[in-house]
Amino acid sequence: MTNAAVHMEGQLHAPAHGAVATGAVHAKGQQHPIKLYLVVWGWLFVLSTCSYLVDYFGLHGYLRWSLILLFMILKAGLIVAVFMHMAWERLALAYAILLPPIAVMVFVAIMVLESEYTHFLRVLFFATPS
Repeated sequence: MTNAAVHMEGQLHAPAHGAVATGAVHAKGQQHPIKLYLVVWGWLFVLSTCSYLVDYFGLHGYLRWSLILLFMILKAGLIVAVFMHMAWERLALAYAILLPPIAVMVFVAIMVLESEYTHFLRVLFFATPS
């Protein structure tokens, strides 16, 4: 083959230089090592086991519910951060997704505190324990 034929054959099979560079950078930036996912799966298994052990050991009251909620929030955080790729998003997008549920939890906590206060006053002044 002549030099011209080899040069043309190389151009037919190779994409444009800009496309190769952009595609390679884009593909490399979007891949995460499999070890990360395996470690997260391991932590999810450990946290789920701890959650089941709370029931197995028969814990009761606020300790039981606190531990169950703690394990639930940790598992949800791992899932959102890694499997939903929130850890690699811009901070503005993370705030837009995470702040509304946090605000709801704060308002629920305020309502719980207010309900306990109302219940306390009802028992104190009206002597109705319901």
